[in-house]
Amino acid sequence: MDAQGRGRADDVDPADQWVLNPRTGEYELRLSPSAPQSSVPKPRTEGRRTAAPGREVPPQRRRRPEPEEPVPGRRGRRPEKKKSKGKKVLLWTGGSMAFVVLVTGVGGYLYLKHLEGNVSTTDVGNAGSSSFSKDEAFNILIIGTDKRTGEGNEGYGDKGSAGHADTNILLHVAEDRSNATALSIPRDLIVDIPDCETTQEDGTKKVIPGTSGVRFNQSLGDLGRDAGCTMRTVTETTGIKPDHFMMADFNAVKTLTSAVGGVDVCVEHAVDDPKSHLQLPKGESTVEGEQALAFVRTRHAFGNEGDLDRIKVQQQFLGSLMRKMSSSDTLTSPTKLVKLAEAATKALTVDSAIGNVGTLKDIALELKKVPPKNITFATVPVLDNPAEKVKATVVVNEAKAPQVFDMIKNDVSFTEVEQKKKDKKKKEDAAVAARLEGAKSEPSEVRVRVLNGGAPTGSAGQELTYLQNQAGVTKSENAGNAPADIARTTLEYAPDQADQARALAEILGLSGAAMKPGESVTNSQGLPAMTLTLGKDFKGAGVKLDAASVEKPELDNASTADQKLCAS
Repeated sequence: MDAQGRGRADDVDPADQWVLNPRTGEYELRLSPSAPQSSVPKPRTEGRRTAAPGREVPPQRRRRPEPEEPVPGRRGRRPEKKKSKGKKVLLWTGGSMAFVVLVTGVGGYLYLKHLEGNVSTTDVGNAGSSSFSKDEAFNILIIGTDKRTGEGNEGYGDKGSAGHADTNILLHVAEDRSNATALSIPRDLIVDIPDCETTQEDGTKKVIPGTSGVRFNQSLGDLGRDAGCTMRTVTETTGIKPDHFMMADFNAVKTLTSAVGGVDVCVEHAVDDPKSHLQLPKGESTVEGEQALAFVRTRHAFGNEGDLDRIKVQQQFLGSLMRKMSSSDTLTSPTKLVKLAEAATKALTVDSAIGNVGTLKDIALELKKVPPKNITFATVPVLDNPAEKVKATVVVNEAKAPQVFDMIKNDVSFTEVEQKKKDKKKKEDAAVAARLEGAKSEPSEVRVRVLNGGAPTGSAGQELTYLQNQAGVTKSENAGNAPADIARTTLEYAPDQADQARALAEILGLSGAAMKPGESVTNSQGLPAMTLTLGKDFKGAGVKLDAASVEKPELDNASTADQKLCAS
């Protein structure tokens, strides 16, 4: 580490420079007595007394650390004040490289800036978001490439390859941080790659033409495509737009697993794969370095020796890696934390919007909030490619995949988030009491426009027929499709329409949470009307709705990050 004026990184072990302060609970920079002190932020004592010439006045005793002084030579700037209690902030990622970033808890502004210097960035233009928000749901595309870097990787990937999208996980983190979904995208999935604009080394822009009916892994590397092209391909295929990406290659899994002292894995049968050189006894083992890379790369040791079985094993490995990194023996070890932070950031390439240490720290803190038991690993539902006699690729299962994509787009959890459900129920009860109790209009006085916001085609017309002919809501009309699909049906109304809203809610079986106080709209007669938007929870014309429930699809080989599973 080149701290200003302190010499080269290989003079001192970085892990020996950080110690845990028992009073503050954070790691602090420790210098040897002979080390120059000019570049290290010094504590400032309030009310410091001035000594007479020639006299030295000892500093006043204080009971808590004070703010740090600016780094010399950089007037007007202060190191970031560490407000986090988290000496265990964790950013994880996935696939064949099983990636993690630690950006706080190791301590110190200078060291965080050093870590930032390790990270490579790519300008993906409008393929992602221009910034990161701590108050919203977000999607990060995790890419593991088959590019070779480092020694000992000659047996993996294509020699001279720019790196294809070999392993891909779309990580969705819920807005309330109660859950997350890690959706694997098979590299052999047949997709349409759209045109994509890339930024060249000289700063110029180049549009790479799209291609139809090719493997997903060709969205990176081929014809000079960058990670932005892979992000656009995800949007084209799933309808879900990644906000950011993180990418690493084969060498990352070796360095990261070694940094934490190995990862625990389990196999149902002994493994002896001459192609990957993986040898493991039946039961549990600990793998790191080359052996860990062989474990996540092998296609011949498990299942049907295909990519889908390899994805399942990689997901199990990632869950184990996450548990190891969040264990006490990792989080309380300055040496392991520093090694992990160094290995992770050196392996990492991200989009420009999150390529600074402050943003990486924010992402890590948000990910830290998600309980492992509510992190679902799943794979895009697929079928064998019907156009092939020899099955080598897969296509999206149009019967199952759309609901999976919609749940992610609408921030719906695949796990049962019990405490959140209880809290939601309490809020729901309050909403019901406030919105559903009171006077109700006669059905014939209810004016409403019906929109289809994700229900099956024709649902708005069917519901309108029911309202007019059976429910007596004659002042209703079909308004076509909503601007965007929604998971749950809603009824928006103005304050002076509350009595109409309560009447319609009773007819439809709407909960208080489905009722959205807002503004009225003008119907075809120029009169104010409410807006009923049918969501994906719509069960059919005249069927009572329960906006709090959405039927979840069955996911093949799904698991959660807290489960200890054996590969087979």
